[in-house]
Amino acid sequence: MNNRSNINIKNNTNMDNLNTTTNPSTTTNPKTTINPNTTNNMDNLNNFNTQNNPNISNTPTPINPNSNILITGAAGFIGFHLAIYLINQGHKVIGIDNINDYYDTMLKEDRLALLKKNRNFVFHRVDLKDKQSVDKIFEIYHPDYVINLAAQAGVRYSITNPYAYVDSNLIGFVNILEACRNYPVKHLLYASSSSVYGGNKTAPFSTNHNVDHPVSLYAATKKADELMAHTYSHLYKIPTTGLRFFTVYGPFGRPDMAYFLFSDAILNDKPIKVFNHGKMERDFTYVDDIVEGIYKLIPLAPEANPDWDENDDDLSSSFAPYKIYNIGNNKPVKLEKFIEVLEKKLGKKATKIYMDMQPGDVVKTYADVSDLEKDIGFKPSTTIEEGIGKFVDWYKEYYEIESDEGCHLLDKENNDGLYKQEDQNWIQNDNQENQQEDLLQNAQ
Repeated sequence: MNNRSNINIKNNTNMDNLNTTTNPSTTTNPKTTINPNTTNNMDNLNNFNTQNNPNISNTPTPINPNSNILITGAAGFIGFHLAIYLINQGHKVIGIDNINDYYDTMLKEDRLALLKKNRNFVFHRVDLKDKQSVDKIFEIYHPDYVINLAAQAGVRYSITNPYAYVDSNLIGFVNILEACRNYPVKHLLYASSSSVYGGNKTAPFSTNHNVDHPVSLYAATKKADELMAHTYSHLYKIPTTGLRFFTVYGPFGRPDMAYFLFSDAILNDKPIKVFNHGKMERDFTYVDDIVEGIYKLIPLAPEANPDWDENDDDLSSSFAPYKIYNIGNNKPVKLEKFIEVLEKKLGKKATKIYMDMQPGDVVKTYADVSDLEKDIGFKPSTTIEEGIGKFVDWYKEYYEIESDEGCHLLDKENNDGLYKQEDQNWIQNDNQENQQEDLLQNAQ
């Protein structure tokens, strides 16, 4: 395998110092829009966008093209794909991320490098638990729409690192809610998870089902986010929509996910661990379908139903401007079938080690998306064959894998992330970063 080429451009790791003592409730600063002249007019993102998925429509959206859209977790898997799509639709995106090392930051920096090529995107390195920095972002840009995708992910990781979930998923989300209260937004959308269904037995999982029995701390934090969002919707009339994602996969995905781990192991003739002896099912959802669902929901701010009754009405709605949706493929795939498709696309057979169920995991996920179909006329439709094919194509290109080569990307004992490659240098747009830093300093 060839080493990926590196570009020696300065990496400013302290590019956004947002410490401030400004009181957000008393600020009078006008809304700041993204200046298209703040970056060079570099190549746009047409070499990596959703045009490859014919299922994503390009129909006009009611979102005002002059709106500022804030995406938290913009360097993450879903945040990156959503930002690309919004940019290619002509929208202005403010991205924030703390670039944590839950998995190797190389992938996050490469995602950002693509995003920073476009003049309709600005980025600030911010940790959501830093309330002052979050408030400063809202003070400067006054976002119209907020899509909160930043979170500490991973069911199993929550067992050994619980406080990472408290910091990001609880404290961080409260800071977003407070910022939306102090700087009113048209709509706050946030990532929940299919994990909230926990030990539920009835399938498909419906947003009308009770979700009071989580089986992991990760799931409990996501359920807590839904409850906190409802409270703020009720108290402060903030329209909030929670999105329960089901096993998202695709290009530029997370390397801790099974399909990523399996690909590396298969290509390097290493055995793969098949939990619950392969007797598991997942509602695998291709990332472009997730993006389209979010995109169509952005202008659909929920409205309060003053006549709402818990005995008669859907539990996913409320007397407050609050709503919950599932976004899943609505077609569970057996783990064994998933591995077969991956083997076919990689052109190699896997050596399997069958193991027992892991703590915190669930046997089956299956999304009821009837609300999504009813409200926005959309249902995820990418098949596992199509989606895995696109992932494998990207994987081989990104890691420059020839058909007869392997690629040692993962720690063979811990499988805890990508190997750090020598001389990592990331594409940074110094002009953009310097101008953003000036903007922030001037606002303080």
